[in-house]
Amino acid sequence: MEYGGKAKVLGVIGSGGQGTVYKVEFQGTNWALKWYDIAKMKNPKEFRQNIQNNISDGAPSNKFLWPKYLSKETEDGTFGYLMDLKPDSFDSFVDILNTYKISVDPLTGQAQKKTVRFTNLYAMVTAAINISNAFRQLHRSGKSYQDLNDGGFFINVDTGAVLVVDCDNIAPDGANFGIGGKPGYMAPEIVRGVAKPDVQTDKYSLAVVLFKLLFRGDPMEGEKVVKDVCLTESSELKHYGSEALFVYDPKDASNRPVRGIHDNVIKFWRMYPKYVKDAFTISFTDGLTDPSKRIIENEWQQIFMRLRTEIIMCGCGRTNFTSMYQKVDDKTYRCPKCGMEFLTLGFSNKEFRMPLYLGCRFYECDIDENSDNFQNVAGELVENKVKAGMLGIKNTSERTWRVKMPDGQFYQIEPGKGFPIWRWLEIDFGGVTARM
Repeated sequence: MEYGGKAKVLGVIGSGGQGTVYKVEFQGTNWALKWYDIAKMKNPKEFRQNIQNNISDGAPSNKFLWPKYLSKETEDGTFGYLMDLKPDSFDSFVDILNTYKISVDPLTGQAQKKTVRFTNLYAMVTAAINISNAFRQLHRSGKSYQDLNDGGFFINVDTGAVLVVDCDNIAPDGANFGIGGKPGYMAPEIVRGVAKPDVQTDKYSLAVVLFKLLFRGDPMEGEKVVKDVCLTESSELKHYGSEALFVYDPKDASNRPVRGIHDNVIKFWRMYPKYVKDAFTISFTDGLTDPSKRIIENEWQQIFMRLRTEIIMCGCGRTNFTSMYQKVDDKTYRCPKCGMEFLTLGFSNKEFRMPLYLGCRFYECDIDENSDNFQNVAGELVENKVKAGMLGIKNTSERTWRVKMPDGQFYQIEPGKGFPIWRWLEIDFGGVTARM
């Protein structure tokens, strides 16, 4: 290694376009070592220096499997770097999109097909929040990913936690080391060869990743693409570059999803609320030709934070967004399957209301206008331990709230304490209030 010591190769993890990733032992700890095939690299010395710079700068956040240590260069100039191993609890985004992965039993050598799906809708939307946030943090650090695609993520399907990988391609915005990109994810201007990867092209690729996560299909693959039985390089240039057309372009229906081929996109497009569909429509219509019209990372984050808030998990087993429930009035939703009704809580800093169901949560960013923390749970709807069926809100934050009780008086609710839900409930979080 560059600053001393040797890493012992234990086995191969996988290979890609730039080289091979190995499992190694270094200083008593197991790591992943990415070793490059420099014959495939345009400027290996500049590329290595960029990795060194990234190591010195440090990761934008803990959502990145960031380079940690460089190896010395060998006599022929080849090199590699160490990074943390992917935890076993994370699956590749590619496997999630395929809904399965192939695993080999180490004892028998037999290959097994294992299902890979999100545990619930909540985890999937949380993954969308985390992906948006990771790229917000990256771009705020003045860098761009340059080759954003479905191979760049590992996701925990139980929690929605995200790890961004292949971070060696990340470079200061405006710099480029000849990275081409993956068809279908590249911005149209890169496909056409009139631009190089930067933050603006990252924004387009991010929208594609998020679309595939939510709708399980390609935003540009509709009837027009299907008619090209064999996608040649020239047809890819047309469908993803010069003549790219969003499948739900409101002004041009010639590339709509085809039943029997794009059933997921057709199904999920009906399911998501209008503000989500509007964001993707802007990204893939105006944003196709005008990079300044692309949805920025913070806006995606806010959209998916709202979407997560609007999930209802009904006792009958139905889980969906409020857009798929019957709206009784401005403050109540009804399950179309079992008829159960859900009251809502309105926050003074939000334009939408949060449906209340057993287990629903709100976060620090919901109760503090100055907070961007969408991970720490501030409050949760729980059942009374003594009286079955009686629901209340538990304060899981670190601050004391003032809550209006049925006697009309406000009481201090300290962290760890709770209070019942009632018709005229009012909560003062300190700057932000919430009312039934």
